[in-house]
Amino acid sequence: MRYTLRQLEYFIAAAEAGSIRHASEKLSISQPSISTAIGHLEQELGVQLFIRHHAQGLSLTPAGRRLAAEAKRVIQMAEGLYAVASEVTDQVRGQLTVGAMATLAPMIMPELAHGFMSAYPATEIRQFEADHEQLMERLKRAEIDIAITYDLQIPEGIGFVPLARLPAHILVGETHPFAARDDVSLHDLVDEPLILLDMPLSREYFFGLFFSKGLEPRIYARSSQQEVVRTMVANGYGYTLANVRPRSDLALDGRRVVRVALSGDHRPMMVGIATLDSVRKSRLLESFEAHCTTSISDTSLPGMAPLDALRPHD
Repeated sequence: MRYTLRQLEYFIAAAEAGSIRHASEKLSISQPSISTAIGHLEQELGVQLFIRHHAQGLSLTPAGRRLAAEAKRVIQMAEGLYAVASEVTDQVRGQLTVGAMATLAPMIMPELAHGFMSAYPATEIRQFEADHEQLMERLKRAEIDIAITYDLQIPEGIGFVPLARLPAHILVGETHPFAARDDVSLHDLVDEPLILLDMPLSREYFFGLFFSKGLEPRIYARSSQQEVVRTMVANGYGYTLANVRPRSDLALDGRRVVRVALSGDHRPMMVGIATLDSVRKSRLLESFEAHCTTSISDTSLPGMAPLDALRPHD
């Protein structure tokens, strides 16, 4: 065999990303290295894996699609050797693919992943960020080992362990009249312009807060990007609803946002870990689950301000 597992990994990354550039960004590997690996595979296997589209990325050939599926199986089998070695030697080692909700990942994952790999130096964590629906699909296809997400809609066959509450609150710019208040109610908000974080299931959760009280928000703008929403709020476009509590109160343009508690009784988001029920858990996965359980709680959330930063008065 004159190809390597790493070359297969580069091929899979390019197939999933649809371009050399995006695969390079995902893997933090130079574009020439990925191109060289793919070229070597094509020469070694005697098939064309991709059709190259000028300025439009790559698309798999029929042969490339079959080989990409087989390459994934080869990588999974190779990674399984680490799991077997862990069971035999009682060591925690190997590679784990962790999916994280896009709104949670920037805060939780750096500290969580670094802490785990520091405790278990023979491990490696690969991260994947997406919305909740995409994470559930990846789990069902066994493309990720575990997901850190919300208890929004958990499909049958996937187990979810809740770890911490994330109550809803509002964000406003520092010159907004609500910024000086201890809390606001949903009735206070119905006539205010809402900058909606427009992600699958998250938006339904926010709408549900209003609908459960017989109210309807006035949507001024939408974005699927959390930092776009925060920056619009910081610039005075309106308010937004949120559950995450970044330690920084600055938007990306340096303007400040202010967290204000939401009064009343509202269902919080629950952040937790989701895994596929049908997969036998390796020692590596069990160890990471234990690490999540000790690291994520109501009193301690990696990358987030403490829960007592919000003090609603009912």
